[in-house]
Amino acid sequence: MTTGETDRRQSRRRRLVDEHGILSTHIRPGRQVRLVDISADGALIEAAHRLLPGKGVELHLKGPERRISITGRLLRCTIARLQSSAICYRGAILFDVRLPWLADDSPSGYRIPSGDTLTEQPEGVDATRPIVCSQDVLHRLPLFSQQLRARRHGT
Repeated sequence: MTTGETDRRQSRRRRLVDEHGILSTHIRPGRQVRLVDISADGALIEAAHRLLPGKGVELHLKGPERRISITGRLLRCTIARLQSSAICYRGAILFDVRLPWLADDSPSGYRIPSGDTLTEQPEGVDATRPIVCSQDVLHRLPLFSQQLRARRHGT
């Protein structure tokens, strides 16, 4: 990348609660998700349940001064972390309507910082509380492991 290029993003991503003011995040029908970052146009979330790209979603955002529900479409989903007891999915949501309190003054995007100004952010900066897998997921994993072992050994 060279200095002076314009990023395709239309809005700045906000990772910290001090920047966006969101304390908790749920996706309908009430499943808790972790907000990785958010902009006026969309959000990056992590969830303990599978997220289906192309599907419409309703995101509930709660802060000290506001509580809103916003609809959007899930653009993509990847596995963010894989542990023996849990799977964590990361999905990108494009909102149907912009969030006005997160809209930037400059609609033409923002400049990419030069290498001299970049600071490393720790991986997984928490914007909301971490996801805790439900007991249902934790109880199914040993059964899955037993079935996998049985297939490998032909039993």
